[in-house]
Amino acid sequence: MRWLMLYAHSRQVPAFLATVLISALAVWALTRDGSGAPGGSQLPAVVLTAGAMALSIGLGGQDLDLDRSAAIRWAPRRAAHVLLGGAIVGAVFLTVQTLGQDLTTTAFVARDCAGLAGLTALGAAVAGGRYAWAFPFTWLAFAFLAPPSATSVPVKVATWMMLPAGTPEATWTALCLAVFGTALYASVGPEALALPAGRASRRGRGAHR
Repeated sequence: MRWLMLYAHSRQVPAFLATVLISALAVWALTRDGSGAPGGSQLPAVVLTAGAMALSIGLGGQDLDLDRSAAIRWAPRRAAHVLLGGAIVGAVFLTVQTLGQDLTTTAFVARDCAGLAGLTALGAAVAGGRYAWAFPFTWLAFAFLAPPSATSVPVKVATWMMLPAGTPEATWTALCLAVFGTALYASVGPEALALPAGRASRRGRGAHR
């Protein structure tokens, strides 16, 4: 139990939970009396994306070299972190939704949480936990800019997080992101596919000493 508390503290889990809860409560406050316009699937997509962005807080450790040299099995812990984080985002949203206005279905929430969690994990593997939030944020922004009346497969893939539950293109896109992003992050860890200039220069200076 002690290692779990230490892990939660090092991965800033309390900050993640607080951010998810605050965003969900903000939506509840806006829609509880029915006066706030749900905006179709856009509002749930925004809230769930915000939760995925909050998940990125703990996907990178405070010392990457120390994490990689630790004699523990990181892969299952990383995978569990991503999957559990996505589940928490969905559970909080659905719980708060029961107290106010129904905005979307459970299937929609489950699909978006899985895909967005995998997308955030992909961002952590590519750019590190510090910048992983940019991946779901950018995709959401692009989805808002996509033509609303277009029905081509590329457009459906681009707007997957706002399409109704059961849309094949959206389901497969979310599934691919969830599986590939989680597997990549679990296997290689944060910031494994990119070496920032700062770390590269520090290692270069260390090699000349």
